[in-house]
Amino acid sequence: MANKEIPLINREISWLYFNDRVLQEAADITVPLIDRIKFLAIFSSNLDEFYRVRVATLSRLANLNDKAKALLGYNPKKVLNQIKAMVVRQEKKFYNLYENIIVKELAEEKIFLLNDKQLNVSRGAFVKKHFREKLLSTLVPIMLDDDKPMPQLHDRAIYFFVKLTKGRKTRLALIELPGNLSRFLILPETNQLKFIILVDDIIRYSLEDIFFIFEYDSMEAYSIQLTRDAELDLDKEVSEKFIDALSKSLQKRKKGRPMRMLYDAEMPDDMVAYLKQRLGLGAENMIPGSRYQNFKDFINFPNVGGPELEYKRTKALPVDGLSFGKSLMGLIAVKDHLISTPYQSFDYVIHFLREAAIDPKVTEINISVYRLAQDSRVMHALINAAQNGKKVNCLIELRARFDEQNNIQWTRRLEDEGIKVIHGVPGYKVHSKICLVVRMEKGKPAYYACLSTGNFNEKTAQIYADHTLLTANKKITGDLLQVFRAINKGLLPKDLKNLIVSPIDSRPAIYKLIDAEIKNAKAGKTAYMILKMNSLADEQLIEKLYEASNAGVKIQMIIRGMCCLVAGVPGFSENITVVSIVDKYLEHARVHIFANGGDELIYLTSADFMTRNIENRVEVGFPVYDIELQEEIKDIINIQLRDNTKSREINKKNTNKYHRTKAKDQHRSQVEIYNYLKQLNTSLN
Repeated sequence: MANKEIPLINREISWLYFNDRVLQEAADITVPLIDRIKFLAIFSSNLDEFYRVRVATLSRLANLNDKAKALLGYNPKKVLNQIKAMVVRQEKKFYNLYENIIVKELAEEKIFLLNDKQLNVSRGAFVKKHFREKLLSTLVPIMLDDDKPMPQLHDRAIYFFVKLTKGRKTRLALIELPGNLSRFLILPETNQLKFIILVDDIIRYSLEDIFFIFEYDSMEAYSIQLTRDAELDLDKEVSEKFIDALSKSLQKRKKGRPMRMLYDAEMPDDMVAYLKQRLGLGAENMIPGSRYQNFKDFINFPNVGGPELEYKRTKALPVDGLSFGKSLMGLIAVKDHLISTPYQSFDYVIHFLREAAIDPKVTEINISVYRLAQDSRVMHALINAAQNGKKVNCLIELRARFDEQNNIQWTRRLEDEGIKVIHGVPGYKVHSKICLVVRMEKGKPAYYACLSTGNFNEKTAQIYADHTLLTANKKITGDLLQVFRAINKGLLPKDLKNLIVSPIDSRPAIYKLIDAEIKNAKAGKTAYMILKMNSLADEQLIEKLYEASNAGVKIQMIIRGMCCLVAGVPGFSENITVVSIVDKYLEHARVHIFANGGDELIYLTSADFMTRNIENRVEVGFPVYDIELQEEIKDIINIQLRDNTKSREINKKNTNKYHRTKAKDQHRSQVEIYNYLKQLNTSLN
């Protein structure tokens, strides 16, 4: 097979197919209406980040011309053109969905989104009063002049591009909307009818109050949004000056190269051409869109209707065998425990850290964090531990994209409290989510570990579906101790026996596991793999999976995001099936199950099958040894594999076809997992 060109989907194109699945949720009439609006917001936010990072990188590579083709194996300019064509189609779908479907369905619920043309006298007076009291003083127009430089447009800010016309003369201006404003104003209710107006339309309605000194026959305003290159140019070395260097780079990010100009499709051609010429943009950068930009703000769309317009909030379940009224370490010493958030409470992790903070026998806490909540209870527990005289070593990854500023602030706060803060291993991001507590028992150190597929972040734990293992198993804690000893010195851990740690161990360890399945398949034994992850893009791993498929290994994959592997291709992937589940919660867990000749091996990990996770990050994969927990994980995975409500087939056609059957035989995995875990807990039955 090495001589064949293996089938692959370009990772950027594959990612766009994933974002289309998000858009599918916004179109799904079985999804509550307010949540459909939120899926539109997620789609928009995803696309912003995609342009700031992935398209920005491709644009840099496109400037290398033939060198880039040789390096990448494809023409980046061609891919950029494909991206634009796909994004334009998706934006049209998005616009139609919002304007012609969502807005009408809101009206059926007696909720009306009014624009500046739809205000009657009383509502108009209410809007004008709000504008003059709350908004006018925050808005300063910039008058444009061809003889003066174009002002620097801020990344992802919303602007109104305004044209004033008097006879044959025109004036052009830009107005920036302050980013700290609520985007929505709820208007007074009338006859049980609810009314909402966007700040955008309040400003449109009140333009005369802004441009009162000018004479004009007509005035028109269109919203625009510029997305800039968000990649950071940083030296890979971690030094004392690293935080200062990162802070400066974050400032540069705001002035990165323009990547995408999203503009109201109703904007006249002459105004579009003016922006394109003055900002130095190419045709590939210009994306016609809807009347409203920065749709990510719609994640906070107010529900002025009934509770049935949103997903019912389910109470986080307790974990069988764990108790907030008892020592968690005492319970973990007896048996391993698994927390599956958001179905079960993330508070157990906080409780574990709080217990360690006040337990007189605990001497040390080691933890590695990637993304943190704004007011993180995890960090507060560590501060409490330091105040109680514990030695606390906290690795904070400063380069967690778009969380850098928050992580810098926590770094300074922890250091002020006397906590040792480590900024990782030179040249590598530390993406692992691990914690090790040292407790003196009978004069010897005992170790208690918390390892997760997701971040130690109580906010995202409410919407990210992840698994967290609490264990005192010496096989795991022994290896984890070596991991922390290494990274606390800025070194990579080596020679581990149970954990699979990138960048040294992951590729050979995964190959060894796959090779064992290939060997068993060729020997006529049962051979299979079930792999769940966020993304699959590493070409060498894809080639290895094709090799396993050709050997007869049955491979089932659950991949939420990008998948560059092409399933169901004769001679390559006939034994591979791939599904993607996009639903109420974000599927974030990474789970690997190997048949292993009948003695199944189950691993949880922080790593996806992407080159960056395998080679450029410190990731930790950990085995699940407890038989009951193995069964629990397999049951959850099997529930997901039979999902025929929110599961889509991922194949060479890329149609994102739902796996849907008749109503009487419906399986929706996220609902069934909650019910399964509820039934599993003996205290609830």
